[in-house]
Amino acid sequence: MNKHAKIYVAGHRGMVGAALVRRLRRAGYDNLITRTSAELDLRDQAAVEEFFAQEKPEYVFLAAAKVGGIHANNTYRADFLYDNLMIQSNVLRQSQVQGVRKLLFLGSSCIYPKLAPQPIREEYLLTGALEPTNEPYAIAKIAGLKLCEAYRAQYGCNFISVMPTNLYGPGDNYDLANSHVLPAMLRKFGEATEQGSPRVTIWGTGTPRREFLHVDDLADACLHLMLHYDGAPPVNIGTGQDLTIQELAELIAELTGFMGEIIYDFSRPDGTPRKLLDVSRLHELGWHHQIELTEGLQAVIASADWRAAVPHSPLQALA
Repeated sequence: MNKHAKIYVAGHRGMVGAALVRRLRRAGYDNLITRTSAELDLRDQAAVEEFFAQEKPEYVFLAAAKVGGIHANNTYRADFLYDNLMIQSNVLRQSQVQGVRKLLFLGSSCIYPKLAPQPIREEYLLTGALEPTNEPYAIAKIAGLKLCEAYRAQYGCNFISVMPTNLYGPGDNYDLANSHVLPAMLRKFGEATEQGSPRVTIWGTGTPRREFLHVDDLADACLHLMLHYDGAPPVNIGTGQDLTIQELAELIAELTGFMGEIIYDFSRPDGTPRKLLDVSRLHELGWHHQIELTEGLQAVIASADWRAAVPHSPLQALA
């Protein structure tokens, strides 16, 4: 990509989109196009068509999505499916119509079967049933990935897809009703430590295993793939390392200085038993993660972003 090329980052106010903007600017790209959801509702077909016709971006990072944790995904099932389908379909269609030179689509590791062999290779997609609690979001992301493949096959579009693992870092959502497991833990343990609470309750049994990637590493990987990968198959982005939810809770408790009791609420869902990505394809393409989990968590805790947590509505499309 030329340093002055017009690059549209869809979803620049979300955690991933903001990280992409930071990484691109650090690399010297100076012609970034952004729109807030108030300025451009990506669910609105006519508005997206007008935007692309006017701006004519050369490259697109499609990071806009409606996102949330187990509770939000399971509660707002229709909204997660509809909004994500509309966002993806509109942006991909206009990228094809306006001749975008290259597009990177941000999928999710939740697209893989609930009981997929571990670690999860890209070819395991659609080989088994999905995790029921986030099935609508997963189906939307699978549709987006397949739409990228279809535009490539039918029109020759250079659309690539990446499947990130669980993310954390600056700009995360710390609303306990709708956040993912790691930011929810950071807020719970941070507040418990400051308030001197004797215990913290964690959803589920603590036995599921999860992989976590710092969002700045994800942005770096996306830029690397935008510059060096033109293939049709999706690419997993992760660390290739995981730990149990219990181990994560104990690590965050240690880093926040929490000295009380950790209680596991067995009445709450665990979700997928294990979700570790096989990142051999990514490594073969020359990229490895740089930020280890303990280092990344220390930086997030030091920033104390969770103190500014405000109620986050998953009903608002991120763009």
